[in-house]
Amino acid sequence: MKFIILVLGLLLLTNCNSNKAKENTKPNVLFISVDDLNDWEGALLGHPQAKTPNMDKLFSEGILFTNAHCSQPVCTASRNSIISGVHPTSSGWYSATKNMKKNYDTVMANHMMLPEYFKANGYNTYATGKVFHSGESDYSDKKTDYWTEFSPHFWKNMETHIKENGYGYRGTMFYPFPKNGGQLVELYGKDTINNYYKTRKRFYSLCGGPLEAEDIPEKGMYDEQIRDWAINKINEPHKDPFFLAVGFIRPHVPYTAPKKYFDLYPIENIQVPVVPENEFEDIPIMGKAIAHGYTPKGGWQDVSEKKEILPELVQSYLACVSFVDDQIGKVVEALEKSPHAKNTIIVLWSDHGQHLGEKRHFRKQALWEEATKVPLFFKIPNNEKNGQRSSQVVSLLDIYPTLTELCNLPKVEQVEGESLVPLINAPETIQNRSVLTTWYYKNHAVRSNDWRYIHYRDGGEELYNHKTDPGEHINLAGNPEYAMIIEAHKKWLPKQDALPAGSTKWEGDNLDRRIEGWIANDSIPLWLR
Repeated sequence: MKFIILVLGLLLLTNCNSNKAKENTKPNVLFISVDDLNDWEGALLGHPQAKTPNMDKLFSEGILFTNAHCSQPVCTASRNSIISGVHPTSSGWYSATKNMKKNYDTVMANHMMLPEYFKANGYNTYATGKVFHSGESDYSDKKTDYWTEFSPHFWKNMETHIKENGYGYRGTMFYPFPKNGGQLVELYGKDTINNYYKTRKRFYSLCGGPLEAEDIPEKGMYDEQIRDWAINKINEPHKDPFFLAVGFIRPHVPYTAPKKYFDLYPIENIQVPVVPENEFEDIPIMGKAIAHGYTPKGGWQDVSEKKEILPELVQSYLACVSFVDDQIGKVVEALEKSPHAKNTIIVLWSDHGQHLGEKRHFRKQALWEEATKVPLFFKIPNNEKNGQRSSQVVSLLDIYPTLTELCNLPKVEQVEGESLVPLINAPETIQNRSVLTTWYYKNHAVRSNDWRYIHYRDGGEELYNHKTDPGEHINLAGNPEYAMIIEAHKKWLPKQDALPAGSTKWEGDNLDRRIEGWIANDSIPLWLR
């Protein structure tokens, strides 16, 4: 009898160990997104003064892709492209979520968003912060399809005094604003702005400044609350593999952060982008229309009205980058101290880059390098190549197929990116590949390892040699010596461009109307000529 009990006990123990082994065969995923983060990190050398010790350390522990680009340089479209794995030229998702909803079922027929796919394959999926543009989902009826659990919107119950400084800016997750509304509001006067630009609330967001304790929500900056929720989730026991998406909001405008991060960057030492006087002489009119921006006189002219505004904006952006670097560091540290450290893949990405005056442009929403280039990073436990870099040009569309392969999930045919696993295993590999970025309908940039080719829908072209002109100051498109280079890059343009979601025919957009007004009145701003 004792022998039988012993055998049964051994069988039970073996079965338990077998189940435990089965549970641990799939790695966890820590999926970190950072809003509007360009290459201003120490490891990527985008700005010589950037202080990002936590990202730099992390980037030294995995595979850093130093030539990664978004498929659409604006938050909503880029994030939906990344998470669906479908390029905007196929989906028609160029702009607002309300339009994306009109053909969601068609685009996603027989397909799943990334977290939904992981959930369907045995993962518990969690989200906090800005993962999609609106948070855990841009589609209210899909939240529970995507996520096992998601955090509350920490910005929903904003204190009145914090909201007042934003002058009605619609995106509540991006508060707090500087006192007095920021540099451009102070430059033009609040009454003038309120009367002249009531419908353009985005104007107020081109600003920055340090925050004292009384300017910050009682429970902390929203990124700090996002950080804490993520750390608590990491510290929970997890029987099943998890996919944890953590979406940090800074350095999205307004460029505000606690004052101590501004103290890292004394204003008298700030280095601002160098912009040649003749920067726009060789830029096609569609490129000029894109660069114009949203402020009353077009961004560059407004910021140039007062010489100290540009250094203040650069300082503020750097401070926000250092602030979010701290939050990333705390989340990664919590993972490293947890039982999950040896079985968790870390991926870090930004939805698009950010201009701080380069090409006389601000924000994103353009087809030049500063708007499309982003950090992209993978850390895979026990990968012998960890600590290396890949200079191969890649796309954020590659995240979806890369993660499914790394996690041994069935291949998804509908995704349009390429798995980066071969590059993760051999980062030194150089491929004959280019990637596509689109801004609005039929305006495209093709980025290869050494070149950027831009083709606007009206036929305008730009070509830049990144070996000799990384700042993209000399447009070579009009030089016949480069005709073969242009033709080679044209092969990467889409064969067909989906109409904007919800449209049945192309009727033009605000870029066309801006150009028509300029031509009719001979009124292209002098700074764009």
